[in-house]
Parts: sequence; structure tokens; C-alpha cells
Amino acid sequence: MGNVEEVIVIGGGIGGLAAAYGIAKLGKRVTVLEQAQQFGEVGAGLQVGPNGLRALDELGVLEDVYKLAVFPRKHIFMDALGGTELSAVEFGDKFKESFGYPYIVIHRSDLHHVLLEHCRTLPNITFLTNHKVTNVEEHADFVELTCANGETLRAEAVVGADGIHSAARKLFTQAGPVPSKYVAYRFTVPMDEMTIDIDWDEKLTWIGPGIHLVQYPVRHKSVINQVAVFKSYRYNAESDDWGSIDELREMFKDCCPTIQESLKFVQEGFVSKLHDIESLDQWSTNRVTLLGDSAHAMLQYLAQGACQALEDAACLVDKLRSTSSVAAAFKEYEEERIPRTAQVQRGARKWGEIKHAEDEVTRLLRDTIMLNRRPDDYTYLEWLYKERKTAHPAKAPDNR
Repeated sequence: MGNVEEVIVIGGGIGGLAAAYGIAKLGKRVTVLEQAQQFGEVGAGLQVGPNGLRALDELGVLEDVYKLAVFPRKHIFMDALGGTELSAVEFGDKFKESFGYPYIVIHRSDLHHVLLEHCRTLPNITFLTNHKVTNVEEHADFVELTCANGETLRAEAVVGADGIHSAARKLFTQAGPVPSKYVAYRFTVPMDEMTIDIDWDEKLTWIGPGIHLVQYPVRHKSVINQVAVFKSYRYNAESDDWGSIDELREMFKDCCPTIQESLKFVQEGFVSKLHDIESLDQWSTNRVTLLGDSAHAMLQYLAQGACQALEDAACLVDKLRSTSSVAAAFKEYEEERIPRTAQVQRGARKWGEIKHAEDEVTRLLRDTIMLNRRPDDYTYLEWLYKERKTAHPAKAPDNR
């Protein structure tokens, strides 16, 4: 099968828009299908490490992302019970020299908006809302998509970026998401309402047995993003009646006063039962491939969900640019990305276990190691943030 001129991207989230923009810049006609009534991104803050920024740079949108980002000076790990510092990672010049890019935090909808506006500058991208894909069927010369609104669409090639409950993934597995028994409450607080004494030039992660709380500023430090995560001991696979605010308060009741004050702002709003999926051995056919959570949904503990979707998009665009057929491009993309994303999935699970350790011996070992590492020792981050393979390297902006 030769190259194609028309591609459908299922899903208008961060990964889907990044892929659509990059593919359209290759001259392809791209249609983006979004199940919602309008394009937008729910949620609150988002962390983007050097690997995600590198991908955004390769796609040509990084400078506009920087305009809306906050650049924390360091990431501080705190003991949630005692309120003492355990460790820190400095994001200064040495960090940027090591990985080529800084570390940013940004409101999820702001990053989504940048990608959407870049897509809208290209006349060869079409957007269709209210198009929830329920079935994907591949034929010799085309792919047929069935939507919940009754419409049927055809394309020469399809990129499934339709999330953890992906319809496109059913081509490769019938296995569903894997529950972690953890729950996340995401909420933002206006800076002028925060009553705790914290240096908001930093990102904080408070860790404790079966719990953690993440705090950092977004939107030019006008808003504080907070994510409270806990293990639910009322988890029930047959019911959604678990993970309530009352359970959250019970799990955090022994934490230090700073956390107690921070949790006064928790709301019913953005609540997530945390899942990932098992790593796939295959996610591409001749005309269909997966991207982002549809291919490798992962737990949030390494802050890599969006970063890996962006890496996917940059890699896929590079393969489509450098190969003579979409089938070959999809194959090379899959071969490069499956080992990488599986490693990050495993790493996220393991870091979650370490962060939430409940037995005293494991916590003592973890804390001893963290207390004895230097803030500018990035050895353990190299596997995650170092440049891996870039056919078309882009120079990182040097004004940050």
C-alpha cells in the first residue's frame, strides 16, 4: 500500500490535535472527530517535562506554549504526615543543560487551546463534533468508522486517539482498563484565597501512606492547581460507590496542618477513578494506529500521560514524513513507541507503589534515599527525559 492523502484522527484531545497538526503540515487532508459537542479539555493543571517540550518543539508550537506556562524553580517532595522536606529536584540551568528543555506546569485547557488554534490555521484540517466513534472496521482500501450519531465515515488511514475507552483499540484487544483502586480529586484555588505559607515558585508533592497531594501554580501564578490522591479501601469492582470526599478526608486526617488547610478547598468537581491498561504487543495495522491513552493509558505518577501522547505524535509525524507508505510508517512508529511507552507505564506503577508505601520499613528506606540525594542529581531521570531519537532535531529556545 502506498502513501495516503486523507487521514481521520479519532479524538480531539491533546494527543489527537498534536497528531492532526503535524500530519496536516505534511500536506495530508485531516479530519478530527470529537465526541463532545465542542472542542475543549476538562481538568485542571498539567505538568510537561523536557521530553514533552521536545515533542512540542518538533511540532512547531513550543513558543506559544511557553507564553502560557509557569516555570517552577524546583520540585519539592514533602512528608505529608510530618510536614518536613524529603528531597528536591532543581529545574535550573543544569537541568536544562542536561535535558535540553526546562520543566513547565500549565493549565490543561491552555495547552489544548494552543494546539487547537494552530490546527485552525491550516485549511486542510476539518473538525467534526458530536462524532463518538463506536466501531472501526478496516478494509483493503479504506477504513470505515461508525459513529453513535448514526453517521458512517471512510478514510484511507485512521489514528485512534480516543482515550482509555478507545473504540479503535478493540482492533487489537478486548481487554479494558485496569483499576488501581486509587482516586484523584483535582481542584484549583485562586491565589488570593490561599491561606498557607508556601513559596509558589515551586511545585510541591506531599507523600504519605496511601495518599499524596500535588500543588503548583498555573495561569501566570493566579491559580493554584491541587490534586489529592488516595487509595480507596472501599473499592468495589461492581459499583462506583467508593472514593467519596468523606473517604478522602478520612485518609488525609493524620496529615500536617498545611495539607489540612489546603484540603478545605476540595470539591466534588473533577473526580477520577485512576486506571491504566496493560501494555500492548501491537497497536497498528496497515491503515489504523493508536496514539496516547488509547494505546498506553498510564497512571499519573510520573506526570507522563500527555508527554507520552506528544512523543507519539512527534514520532508518528516523523515516520509519515520519512517513509514511502502509511503501512511502513505505522509499523516503524509502533516498533519505536511500544517499548518506550511500556517502560513508562511500568515506571508509573512502580513510582506509585513507592510514593504511597504504607509499611514503615519501606517508607524508612524510601525517605533515607530521598534525603541523601542531591537536588541537581538527575541520573535517575535520564531514562525519562533524555533525547532518544530525533530525525529532525529542533533547537530548544534559550530564553528560559
